[in-house]
Parts: sequence; structure tokens; C-alpha cells
Amino acid sequence: MLRSVPLVLAVLLAAGCAGTGDEGGGETGTGGTGPITFATGRDTTAYLQPLLDRWNEAHPAEKVTLLELPEAADEQRAQMVANLQARSSRYDVLGLDVVWTAEFADNGWIIPLERGLFPLDRFLPTAVETAVYKDKLWAVPYTTNAGLLYYRTDLVKKPPRTWAELREHAQEVRKKLDIEGYAGQFLAYEGLTVNFIEALQSAGGQIVSPDGTKVALDPAKASTTLKFLQRGLREGWIPKESLTYKEEETRLAFQDGRLAFARNWPHAYGPARAKLGSKVGVTRLPGLDGPGSSTLGGTNLAVSASSKHQQTAQEFIRYFTGLDNERRVLTEGSFPPVWTELYDDPELIRRYPYLPVLKESILAAKLRPASATYNQLSLVIASSVAKALSPPYDESADDVADSMRSELEEIIRTQ
Repeated sequence: MLRSVPLVLAVLLAAGCAGTGDEGGGETGTGGTGPITFATGRDTTAYLQPLLDRWNEAHPAEKVTLLELPEAADEQRAQMVANLQARSSRYDVLGLDVVWTAEFADNGWIIPLERGLFPLDRFLPTAVETAVYKDKLWAVPYTTNAGLLYYRTDLVKKPPRTWAELREHAQEVRKKLDIEGYAGQFLAYEGLTVNFIEALQSAGGQIVSPDGTKVALDPAKASTTLKFLQRGLREGWIPKESLTYKEEETRLAFQDGRLAFARNWPHAYGPARAKLGSKVGVTRLPGLDGPGSSTLGGTNLAVSASSKHQQTAQEFIRYFTGLDNERRVLTEGSFPPVWTELYDDPELIRRYPYLPVLKESILAAKLRPASATYNQLSLVIASSVAKALSPPYDESADDVADSMRSELEEIIRTQ
């Protein structure tokens, strides 16, 4: 498995080297073979290096060096952008947040890839969508992610499917016990953007058109979403403290027994089970009238347009996203893999009981706006929602929704 790919792959890669990408894509595969650097966010579970060692043992002339960037996505992006704008060849393979695809492609920082080189038909289709922009494949899915609703099975007989049920259960638990109701990530950062978009699309709304060229925000649906969150804060079943929560604070509050319900990513499941055991349940996020929809997270692997060894970079991505390694992504790295069949593996399901729900959530999840100006859009969304959720929660949801739409339209118009 770790030997160099067959001659046919070399031919395909060579063919890719001869072609050029358009629409800001740069050339495809202009580099050759040799040592490469893999730049990605900090490995918090120490699972990456053993996988890299296996590649290096089999490819002594094409060794890969791990370059760990900061853990925070915004800081990762800043370092990558500075490197790529300078056309530095220091980075070869880039671990990109799924929302960066459009921006990096439009700026010519990454190269388009040959779809036939990767088993995309065996990947979760929603994960593949995050790597496609303007009908071209710009990266290969490596990990995926979807938000889940965590709940206490000892406090709730049946998990909520709607906002009304969530409110009812959270109020009941809070009234009977000294436990807060529900929290997500409501600090003004990317997490708040994610939480709002999830709630909005769970009420039938969206931010921009699928091609990212038009604002599709319905102020009425945005207002309904904001009013639901305002009501929760006003009534107290969403605690005021959650306005300071990022993922870690939400995780700790739930696993420490201070919350009956919490929105979080799958990484919170293991620690919660370790503390609370079978009292931890997970389900899809609730929606206005039924099960809701998460936003899609994860990491994709792309090749730098300034890399001098693009052929090796693509071969490495083939290896690193292979089935055996993707299994290790879950079992050793605790990240959701992108291969569909792993979610149906009986052995893995016994070990990770949340896999069927996670698969359902990922397949029902939606992409955040595919726009080269996503960061600007996110800042507007987060700041607007934070304004509506600031105490005493009396900011007009209608006015905030109208203002948000106007600001988003200005960004799209000038992009």
C-alpha cells in the first residue's frame, strides 16, 4: 500500500502537470517529486506523526515534514495566507478548513486536482462538496464534522426534535433540578456564525445562493431564529454564561453536569462519556418544525500552487486519505472520517455508538457560504447576532435581520 503509485497514476499526474487551471486556479501539478511539508493545525491527539512515519519509511526520497500551525482556525489561515501571498514554496500540502476552498482557489493559492485520482465515490457526498468550487476539485476531504445535540439520558426520556420541545424539556429540567437548560457557542466568533446558520437553515432559511453570488437571507426567517434565541436567554433556559462560550466551555459545562442539553461537535463525545457514562445521548440538532440541519465542518487537503513538488504532494494526499488511514483518523485521532463505509462498520459502531447519528447529521448538513469573501460574511453575521443576543435582549430582531441582509449584500456586491 505504501509503495509508489503505479505507472498509470504517474501518467495521470503527468497529464495533470501539462494542463492549466483557470478562474484563479494556477497551473495543475507543475512541480515534480521530492521532499514535502504538510502544514496543518496543531495535532492535539499526537496521531499524525506515526502516519507520516509510515509514508517516510516507504518514500525515503520524498519524505514529508509536519509543520504544525496554531490550533485556532483564524490563526492557521493568517499564517497560510501570508505564506501563499508571498509565493513561498515552504508549504506543499495544506490542511484547509472546509470554508476556505473558494477563497484559496480564487486567489490562485492552490491547484485544481484530477478527480479520477481519488476514490471520491466512496466518500460522504457532503464532504466532497466542500472541496468543489466552480465545478473543479480543489482539495481532497480528510476529516468531516457536523454539529450534534448532546443530552442527558437520565433527565430526558426522549430527545427533542423541535425548538419547542427543546424549550419545554430545558425549562422542566431547570425547574426541577439545579441544572441549566441549553447552550451552544454564543461568543462573537466563528462559532456564533455557525450556531446561527444552523438555526437559520433549520428554520428553512439560508445566507447566500448556492453559487455564492447573491444574498438569499430571508429577513423574516432570520428574525424568527433570533427571536427564538432571545427568548431562551430572556426566559433563562439558555444561560447568560453561554454568551461567553466557545466549544471548550460548552463541552466542560455539559460533561461537568451543569447542562441538560448542549450543541457541540463530535469531539466532545469521548470526554462526556468518560465523565457521565451512559447518561450521555446524542441526536440531530432540533429545528423549527422537525429535525434540524448542521453546518458542515472538517479539513480538506490541498496542494500549494507554489509547491516545487506537486506530484509528490498529490501522491501523499492519496495515501493520507486512504481507507486504512481514515480508520486511524477516527480510532487514534478522534476525528470523523470521510469514508462512508466506516460509519457502517459494526466493530466501529460498538466502539463509537454515536456513529449512525453522526452519519445522518453529516448527510443532512449544509455547507457554509461558498464565497471568496466568507470571512467578511462571517464577521457580519457574528457581530449582528451578538448585538441581538446582548442583554437585556431587547434589540429588535426584525431590525437586526434587515441590517444583516443589507451588510451582506454590500459585501457580495463589492467582491
